[in-house]
Amino acid sequence: MRNFVVYSLVVVIWVTPGCGSREKEAREKLENARFLYEKNEWFAAKNEIDSLRILYSKEVKVLREALDLMRRVEWKEAERNIIYCDSVLPLRKEEVQKAVEGFVFERDTLYEETGAYIPRRQTVERNIEHSYIRSGVTETGEMYLASVYFGNRPIHHTGIKVSTKNGLFAETASIPYDGGINYRFEDGGNTSEIVNYKGENGIDAVKFICANAGERIQVHYIGGKNYTIQMGEADKKDIIATYNLANILSEIYGLTTEREKAIKKKAYIEEKLTP
Repeated sequence: MRNFVVYSLVVVIWVTPGCGSREKEAREKLENARFLYEKNEWFAAKNEIDSLRILYSKEVKVLREALDLMRRVEWKEAERNIIYCDSVLPLRKEEVQKAVEGFVFERDTLYEETGAYIPRRQTVERNIEHSYIRSGVTETGEMYLASVYFGNRPIHHTGIKVSTKNGLFAETASIPYDGGINYRFEDGGNTSEIVNYKGENGIDAVKFICANAGERIQVHYIGGKNYTIQMGEADKKDIIATYNLANILSEIYGLTTEREKAIKKKAYIEEKLTP
């Protein structure tokens, strides 16, 4: 007897949704984005538009409308940012007027585009032939420390460590001698060394000093011969005041920059929007 095997042929027919169906789905997503836009939920509206672009990349007509809506969302965001900056900036500028009391403003117009605020007690002319830690902050809010050494022999230091009696400490970055940021000179048989720590190079030491304002702080000049001083209370107070001023100036600079960007963005979008 012969064995017969019968194979069944199953035919699967794929039905591709019509173009009208895809466009309808895309338009529903667009309408949801418009609904979110009208509710001022701009972040959610942008997410919906981005999703539409990915899922319905061939629905050109709907995508054109989505692009126009995205521009309107971004225009609203720019307008919101301008309003926020305009409300906060006057308050911060009032704070600066109070915070700069006790500071002097210095700027070399030949070499510097921006000036710096220096605590009056820490200006160079008030601290001749004196080892100390001074501070300053630029108009844009970048703070710096400077370790000043004065003595009858060089120590070739490249950084400082600040510490308290309980063993806690923080260090600046190491700044190699370059004759600029780290420089030294001799006069009358004595040596002066000045090392500058801008921004991130000194921020750990600054924050440590602020956090330990009530403690006695020692300053260890490191990277060369050992040398240690006790930080004066006046210098400590000036560094803390400089840090507070730096935070306000930095915020003002950020708000001003954000406002300028928002104004430019609004003008650009207005040129692109459909009537």
